[in-house]
Amino acid sequence: MSKGNGGQTNVLGKPLEPCSMDPMTGFYRTGHCCTGPGDVGLHTVCAVMTEEFLNFSKSRGNDLSTPMPRYDFPGLKAGDRWCLCVTRWVEALEADMAPKVVLEATHISALEFVDLEDLKAHEADG
Repeated sequence: MSKGNGGQTNVLGKPLEPCSMDPMTGFYRTGHCCTGPGDVGLHTVCAVMTEEFLNFSKSRGNDLSTPMPRYDFPGLKAGDRWCLCVTRWVEALEADMAPKVVLEATHISALEFVDLEDLKAHEADG
């Protein structure tokens, strides 16, 4: 996967915008929520972390807040943007714990698992 969005599209049908460069996110660590054959988790939803969601994710076995230097993972805090697995976001939605999303930076393939209306209802400000 090349740097950048790799010509991929967001849920609005436009070029996929960056999610976060600091911390560097994306399955391919390009800052974009790009996906491809190696991304079995489908890290396609650009989400804005909250304490509530981080605690929810940890309770489900995915601790996103603890740094893991050996994987060059800084640990996330509230306010950070991160490319989440779409199935984790849907799980959080069903538990009323879904974090806000950045539509322009959320990959179009997320729509195979979640309705655009649900994503729009959780759209991050600005």
